[in-house]
Amino acid sequence: MNKLNLTNRVSSLAMLALAALPIASLPASALAAPAASVKIADINLLTSEGMSTFAKRADYAARDYCRDERSLGAAATCRVAVKQELSEKVTALRSAKLEQASKAFAAR
Repeated sequence: MNKLNLTNRVSSLAMLALAALPIASLPASALAAPAASVKIADINLLTSEGMSTFAKRADYAARDYCRDERSLGAAATCRVAVKQELSEKVTALRSAKLEQASKAFAAR
């Protein structure tokens, strides 16, 4: 019982750490800009509706982050890089949530 409780706590802390990570790798032209972020605390990333909401928010965050790019090509490249980074982060977070949910289900 204590091992499961500790595992749940560690998983929860790992998910919080992943959710708090800023976007680290962006094009060199965007390094001086503040990091893009997407609020995910109010959505369930394990549902299709939650992922749809995340995708909309990620698109908005990418457009907002890359709004100062002067050329259309640079702006498009920037948006792709931002969305790719956000997608990688949310995939890791979803995996951690799925693992935690499966452990909780197995404990029943």
